[in-house]
Order: sequence, then C-alpha cells, then structure tokens
Amino acid sequence: MKKKPLWLGVMATSLTLVLAACGSSSSSASKTQTINRMSKDVIATMDPQMATDAISGQVLQDTGAGLLRYDGKKLQADVAKSLPKVSKDKKTYTYTLRPGTKWSDGKTVTAKDFVYSWRRLVDPKTKSEYAYIASGIKNADAITAGKKAPSTLGVKATGKYTFQVTLERVMPYFNKMITLQVFNPVEKSTVDKYGKKFATSSKTLTFNGPYTLSKWNGSSNTWTETKNPKYWNAKNVHVGKIKTQVVKDTTTALNLYQDGKLDDAVISGDTASQMRNNADYNTVEQGRTTYLEMNAKRVPALGNEKIREAMSLAINRKEFIKKVLGDGSKPISQVVPEGLFSNDKTGEDFATAASKKYASESDYDVKKATKLYKEGLKELGTDHVQFTLLGDDTDVAKKTSEYLIGAWTKALPGIKVTNKSVPFKTRVQLSLDHQADVVVSSWQADFPDAISFLDLFTTGNSYNMGEWSSAKYDADIKASKTTDAADVQKRWDDLKDADETLAGQQGVIGLYQTGEAHLTKKTIKHMPYSPGNMINFVGTTNKAK
Repeated sequence: MKKKPLWLGVMATSLTLVLAACGSSSSSASKTQTINRMSKDVIATMDPQMATDAISGQVLQDTGAGLLRYDGKKLQADVAKSLPKVSKDKKTYTYTLRPGTKWSDGKTVTAKDFVYSWRRLVDPKTKSEYAYIASGIKNADAITAGKKAPSTLGVKATGKYTFQVTLERVMPYFNKMITLQVFNPVEKSTVDKYGKKFATSSKTLTFNGPYTLSKWNGSSNTWTETKNPKYWNAKNVHVGKIKTQVVKDTTTALNLYQDGKLDDAVISGDTASQMRNNADYNTVEQGRTTYLEMNAKRVPALGNEKIREAMSLAINRKEFIKKVLGDGSKPISQVVPEGLFSNDKTGEDFATAASKKYASESDYDVKKATKLYKEGLKELGTDHVQFTLLGDDTDVAKKTSEYLIGAWTKALPGIKVTNKSVPFKTRVQLSLDHQADVVVSSWQADFPDAISFLDLFTTGNSYNMGEWSSAKYDADIKASKTTDAADVQKRWDDLKDADETLAGQQGVIGLYQTGEAHLTKKTIKHMPYSPGNMINFVGTTNKAK
C-alpha cells in the first residue's frame, strides 16, 4: 500500500487548510493560563494511525507523545529518554523509554504500546493512508501488500522500556520521520474497548501527551485541551487550557481577535493587507506548498503536457498572492518549500537548486500560454478543455478558485471550468478517492527532508491525487531510498532529478509556499513551529500583563 496523506498535506494536507496557530487570552492574572486559538476546519480524526491532515495533526501533537518531538527546529527526546543507539550498519535503532510514563488513565506507557501501534499502522485492516511511510522498516512493504503478517514488522520490545526497530535499508531521515503523529502510540486496551468507536469522540480516547482533549464529539466546531498532569514533562506545560474554535472567514477571525475572543487570528487577503502595520501582525513562514493536481484519467486532455504548461503560464502568481492571499506567501515553480532541506556537504537549499531548470514554465506569460494551449488542442483533436476545479469552502479557498478560473478563461480560449467548493474533509476524501478533475492541494512537511514531498507523486501513492506517473521519477525516488541512501551527494542528485522531472512535465502545477499571516497577542511567549508546522506548546506561556 503506497498511499499517502494530507498534513498533509494532502497532506493534509489541501487548499491551505493548515492548522491555525495560537495566541493569548488572559485579561487578568489568573492561575490557569489559557490560549484561545482558531482552526480553519474541524478535526477529521483523533486516531493517530488514521490522521492525514494538519488540523488533526496539531491536536494529536498536543495530546500525544511519540518517541521524539520537535521543539521548533530542535529534535529532542519525548517518551524516549534520549536519541536512540544506532548500529554500525545504521539499520537498527534502539530507544530507551522513560520509566513511569503514564497514559491519562494511569496505566504505564511501555515499549509494547509502540510495537502494537506501529504494527497497527501497517496492518491492511487498519486502512491507514499513511501506511506507506513505514516503508523501509523490515517487512513493512510486504505487510501493507498483504504478503506478510503485521507481527513480522521489524519492531520489538526487548524490555519493558526498550523499543527496537530494524530497517531493511538505511534511512538517514528516520529519527526526523518518526516525529510524525502516525507513529504516536495508542493504548491497546482503549482500542479494544471502543472498537469502531475508538477515537470518534474525546470520551473514547486516552492520552499520553501534554494535554487531554474534551468537548469533542467527532464533528465539533469547538474543543478544549486541558493540561495532562500525567505527562512526563508536565512541569514544563504552563498553559492550562487551549480552547479552539473553527473560523473559516478571515473577517470573522479579525473581529473575534479585536473582541478579545481569539488570542491569535489567521488572516489573509485584504484583511491581512490592512493589518500589516498593526503591532500584533506577524508572518509564519511554513514548510507548506499549495499546488494543482490534474487527473488525466478523468479528463484525458489534462494528460497533454502543453495543456498543463499553458495552465501554469496563465497564472500570475505574484498578483494572485498580493490580491487574494496578502499574507507573505511566495510563488513557487516546484513543490518542495524553501528552507526545508539543504545539502549536508554544500549547504545549498534544495528548493532553490531544484527550481532553476524549469522556473520559466511557471512565469506569467499569457501569449505563450495561449499558443501552447492551441497547440495542445490541435494534438488532441478538440477545440476545448472542460473540467471541474475542486477546492475547500473557506473564504480564501473560494477566492483562489475564482482567481484561477478567471486567469484560465482570459488566456485559454474555449476552456470551460466549473467551480466546486466543499468542506475540507469532503475535499480530502474526494481527492483520496480520485474523484477530482483538478484539485487545489496543499502539503506541509511531515519531517525536514525533500522526500516528504516528493514521495507523494510516485506511482500508486494515494496522495498522488492526479495519478500522475513517470518511470524515471519513480526510479530516482527508489534510488534515493535504496542504493544511494547512504551517500549524501548521490541521494541529493536523485531527489533533485526527480523534482526536475515533476516540474518539467508539470506533473503538478506549483502555486505558492505559505507565509501565514497572524495577529498574535504579545503575552504569548515561546510558541515554536516544527519543520512540519506543528506548534509545540510545551514551554509556552501566556501571562497577562
């Protein structure tokens, strides 16, 4: 099973339906520090092994604890006492857990919890869209393909507090990768107790992270996270409550912020432009990109490379960002974000290096777009292209769709595009089911490595929404994971070649890298974002002045 999610991306993952950030709320010096924050949509699931989006990912980050955790850009131990011992061949990782770490029901977190949960991730019966990410762990691929039992996965408890992982191949990013919430443990007794109802409401969950979740029923527009006194590092959890409400409209977000009902508001468009000089305004540059995926199996004309390049050239990304987003985002010509991944030998940024060859194919050029479009139509033997553009139903998403349709209508004679705006969860599911002609997708890094993005577009990956396929691309990605995995430069070259293939064929059309505009109360201190855009609230404070 080579399927993938949406933090992200689609991971979760998405017209930039990233989780919203936080802020401060206390107007008086109360003993319990509280943060009132917003999310752009509801929590899709609280099952770590089933979560595929950034919104669920943030709450799972708050309420769960894996072996390791990012505090900003710093990788540190969480349930594990320290970074693992790694064998000389770099294929065996041994993690020693902190003794006495507890679940919220008082039971002890042990190595067996991790064994159970990681097996659950790859078990075909679980139907996890993220099962593919375990590829490289011994027998993971065979298990997801149904050829071996989950019990054969290369994980074992060699002691109550010792968890060992055996890999089939060298994975230089392994420690970074397992900070992703799908690797968080779940308590087997809780899963067994609730069965299909597990993780469908806050009452069917147990937690081992900094917070517990309450007032969530599976579709709630508001929820509350409360400090978990049983978390091993509870002494450094200073914010007692995190209260979240769903806010889809940027004007509403601003009003709630100005009324003191939000400590942090995520804004965009005209609202962001108008508030740019406000003292509370700030921009969070994210490891998230937004792009278009086109499904040629549904609309054969979209398989024509000239048609796809024409669609890209017709978009004035700079104008779009200024008029629609207004939030510090920047244009992209390929999918990997700047600042995410660099060459260990040269220090060169991957996105900068990979974008050079085909950057011009994302330049705004109506004349060239029209010419290529007509040539594509002639090759196809038709006089028009017709498809539906799928996007989210947030204010920004709707305006994005309107802008794109307007740009294409202006530059591409006879093109017929229907707009379809749906709730985030619906868009994600339609995309995963490959029921979209063209979809505005977004992905944020699972971990700081280019493979976190490039793996999405391999043949058969479920997060390859447009089902684009290239044998060369697949071969380069495979080489980066196998024969060249231990060689920094060769692996870099493989990934760069793959990225250039994707960009050169316009397998997806890059739009922008997110720079998320916020209004944040000054009382909030230490609220760092990980490379995957997850906020770590351990250490955060919100003290009223």
